[in-house]
Amino acid sequence: MSTQRPELAAQSEVVELIPALRAFARTFCPKPEEADDLVQETLTKALANLDKFEPGTRLKSWLFTIMRNTFCTRIKKSSRETIGLPEGITARLTTEASQEWTVQAEEVRRALERLPSHHREMLVLIVMLGERYEDAAEICGCAVGTVKSRLSRARQQLRRELGEVSSPASLE
Repeated sequence: MSTQRPELAAQSEVVELIPALRAFARTFCPKPEEADDLVQETLTKALANLDKFEPGTRLKSWLFTIMRNTFCTRIKKSSRETIGLPEGITARLTTEASQEWTVQAEEVRRALERLPSHHREMLVLIVMLGERYEDAAEICGCAVGTVKSRLSRARQQLRRELGEVSSPASLE
């Protein structure tokens, strides 16, 4: 029982030094959560090796040494280890956020709905379905020149609807 009493006293003293450990950890880690992790790792190591602490020496200095060594070990390990994927590969694995595409698709759909039906028809036939001008003319029962002019007007109006060009009134 006499061997446990000095250990209990040392454990109590370790607990009293936690604020000082936190302050010292902030000199190594600017982020509070990283500093707290360093304190926790230091306390774990210190309590596991409390039997190696030499009574009569400063416990605070001993704990600070453990913390500094723990931090240095972390830095050495992080320089050798690659966490996650190798550098450069992440750019090829990223996926664009679908929310923006969804919003843009909805804007285009609404702008298409605002077009006159004969303009919308040409955009759908030629741009979306990939029909040739001649085939679109045959489908719509009009001349190829009419198809081209309707398509041109549809594209211009769609750009205006989407805010990509100014309206004709502002061009004058």
